[in-house]
Amino acid sequence: MIVEIWSDFMCPFCYIGKRRFEEALESLPFRESVEVVYRSFELNPNEAVDTDQTTYESLASKYGTTVEQAKAMTANVVEQARTVGLDYNFDRIKPTNSFDAHRLAHYAASKGKDKEMVERLLAAYFVEAQHVGSKEVLVKLAAEIGLDGEEVRAVLEGNQYSDEVRADEKEGAKLGIQGVPFFVIDRKYGISGAQPLSVFSQALTQAWSEGQPLQVIGNTEDAAVCTDDSCVMPGDENK
Repeated sequence: MIVEIWSDFMCPFCYIGKRRFEEALESLPFRESVEVVYRSFELNPNEAVDTDQTTYESLASKYGTTVEQAKAMTANVVEQARTVGLDYNFDRIKPTNSFDAHRLAHYAASKGKDKEMVERLLAAYFVEAQHVGSKEVLVKLAAEIGLDGEEVRAVLEGNQYSDEVRADEKEGAKLGIQGVPFFVIDRKYGISGAQPLSVFSQALTQAWSEGQPLQVIGNTEDAAVCTDDSCVMPGDENK
């Protein structure tokens, strides 16, 4: 079973949703048979890489609110993050553009390190308040999870994996995804937002059961069966 997760590294609910999804999946007996694929989505593609704005000022500008209203909005997010063991500090978080971080995640996926890279980027941004739009910071974070720093630098200095990011975004648009996090299960079920554990568990279990072959209960040798050719009773020697 494949679960695709559209998310952005600047999205606080994406990290919270990731934690809830992972906890739900970990409790299920078929967890080892679920492949998780991360897809790119930019909440604010026009955001500058370097800005003097605080997170509150950036949010106020984007949503047309005041700085005080933005602070009130983030206070609720901080409380939700704490329920899954995450300590957000919006006073220190540095707004930036996420495009290079998405390119890095695609590069990491090519090396089998996508899950580690996604987790590291989210933690760096929301918990550690690192500048994840900076190429130098991205190289450092990639090296921390075992990727080659010079290779990463070469990728980021060029335009590699830009097409992959754009392809994810186009595919998300085709699926009607307008906000993140968005979880797509086997291209049959969609879960929008950082839903409760029970929602993830129910959807995963239902999708898993529908994707499995029919399980036959009982001993077929003891069954009376009709086929296109004949009908036989258990023990019928002429069958």
